[in-house]
Amino acid sequence: MLHDLRILVFKHMSCQNPGIFRDYASQRNIHFEEIDLYHGDLIPNIRNFDALWVMGGSMNVWEEQKFPWLTQEKQAIRQAFNRDMPFFGICLGHQLLADSLGGQVIPSKHIEIGSFSIQPTSEGIEHKLFEKISHDILWANVHTAEVLTPPENALILANSSACSNHAMAVGDRAYSVQFHPEVCQSTMSGWLSIPNIVPTIINLLGKQGFNEFAESIEVNRANTQRAAAQLLDNWLSLAI
Repeated sequence: MLHDLRILVFKHMSCQNPGIFRDYASQRNIHFEEIDLYHGDLIPNIRNFDALWVMGGSMNVWEEQKFPWLTQEKQAIRQAFNRDMPFFGICLGHQLLADSLGGQVIPSKHIEIGSFSIQPTSEGIEHKLFEKISHDILWANVHTAEVLTPPENALILANSSACSNHAMAVGDRAYSVQFHPEVCQSTMSGWLSIPNIVPTIINLLGKQGFNEFAESIEVNRANTQRAAAQLLDNWLSLAI
């Protein structure tokens, strides 16, 4: 890489950010330029950037009336894809990639809140995106929606017992994951500061389930952070 890689990052709330990838960025000549769409930041000209990342958020892809900026965001994602711009999406970003390119996202039949193993599909088992990453890693998950129908010609690279599309490749440069590889030390406190998130999770999982969810993220964090570094290197070798 002859120059710093300028990556435009779409955030949907301040706590949903590149997380541990920020720590890995300087070693790889990466500069993240983060904008927060929820707080009114305008989308800049994507031509001025080398790649686009789209992070998670508590909103859904179909809530354009409540969050009008989703319409412009989807347009930018399509523009980036049509320009063959390297892309990486996480959670909501995974769903937005699918929705923007003609796929379908629906409420999850089985929610995933906690730490779960993600298994490669037959297409993903030899794919470079998950090269050198153990199938035993328990990745953080917090999602109540999922990609039912991927975009045309997409490859589903991984799934779980509850979600049929945990990772996909669309073309040669666009990749996305439903799970949260970005989790760092401050992630959980940020997530739990989201208005109404704690009672919502307790309502879904019960008090004990909520405590187990929080504990599992921290217990597995060292392993997921090491795996995230490899995931970043794999994405760079594929997309850049």
